[in-house]
Amino acid sequence: MIDGMQRSLDRLSRVRGVSGSMFVAADDGLAVAQLLMEGVNGKVLAAFAASLARKVSGAAAATGAGKVKFIQMQSTGGILLVCAGGERLVTVVADAGVNVGLARLEMMRAVEALQA
Repeated sequence: MIDGMQRSLDRLSRVRGVSGSMFVAADDGLAVAQLLMEGVNGKVLAAFAASLARKVSGAAAATGAGKVKFIQMQSTGGILLVCAGGERLVTVVADAGVNVGLARLEMMRAVEALQA
């Protein structure tokens, strides 16, 4: 399983603009596997991604919007992408110029690999 995660992280790291990617335990926000550039705080990123996913999922449930599959948050410092994969979240941090569509495609592939 870890080898599959590492392959997925390697693929994500090849997307231009991605500065870090990781698999995060959805329930406790701990990093399971990560590939981060220097300067990216993995512990903070993992905890934030899990917290964000819980809050957005709760809001979606409360409004009847259904299950959240993908979250995109843009800020002045870049972009955070979170893709739900059951017990794991695939998380990417990237600069503003990242091709979000390509990053999302690789994230969905990573989720599929987790569930296979």
